[in-house]
Amino acid sequence: MKVPVKFNTYCAKCNEHTEHSVSLYKKGKERSLALGARRHERELHGYGGQKYPIQRKKSKTTDKKTLVLKCGKCGRVVMREGVRLRKMELVR
Repeated sequence: MKVPVKFNTYCAKCNEHTEHSVSLYKKGKERSLALGARRHERELHGYGGQKYPIQRKKSKTTDKKTLVLKCGKCGRVVMREGVRLRKMELVR
């Protein structure tokens, strides 16, 4: 699916339709000192091994792409959950 780099959509802060620049959301690096990561690391120590099943067979062939919209007027960033698709490309 082809998505334009800029398009007009509603901005809640400006309370009007403005031009937004579009980019694809990319997950950042996970923090190793976050509570969940420390807890999981502690569970793996000693006997017993993995505490919950690791998913090995992936059932879905596509994933949902999240769009990051940035208002050209005020600069507010909003994330919009996209549709399920194989490939998304930004077109100028």
